[in-house]
Amino acid sequence: MSAKSTQKKEGSRTIAENRKARHDYFIEDTFEAGLALEGWEVKSLRERRANITEGYAVIRNGEAWLVGANFSPLPTASTHINPDPVRSRKLLLKRRELDRLIGAVEREGYTLVPLSLYWNRSLAKLALGLAKGKKQHDKRASKKDQDWQRQKQRIMKNK
Repeated sequence: MSAKSTQKKEGSRTIAENRKARHDYFIEDTFEAGLALEGWEVKSLRERRANITEGYAVIRNGEAWLVGANFSPLPTASTHINPDPVRSRKLLLKRRELDRLIGAVEREGYTLVPLSLYWNRSLAKLALGLAKGKKQHDKRASKKDQDWQRQKQRIMKNK
């Protein structure tokens, strides 16, 4: 095989991204979680018909669930199933990670935010962020820092 055929496209790994999360939250830690999906959902993900910006994760009965994420069904979906695009999907995490998340969410006031949805080999994975909410003045300070970094790069480039 040639080297070209073994290389994969980097851009094709990411299915959906939640850019709003980094603006609205301080991300303390990230976790990689698998998703328990149905067949039509996997087909939709292959066509990149997913939206996780409205989604969030909750912990119920010692299990993590993705709530509010929209996986649009394909128009060619089977006629004998009734797809629900915003159903709750189980997140597959290790017990040690779940215990840590349960403690952080229930006792320390953190929230679980989906950051990105991507392919890892042939499995759909969700990057989950352990986050605290930003106040309005924090968002302004973050924006100011971003603008300053951009301005600094322009100055360095021109010199």
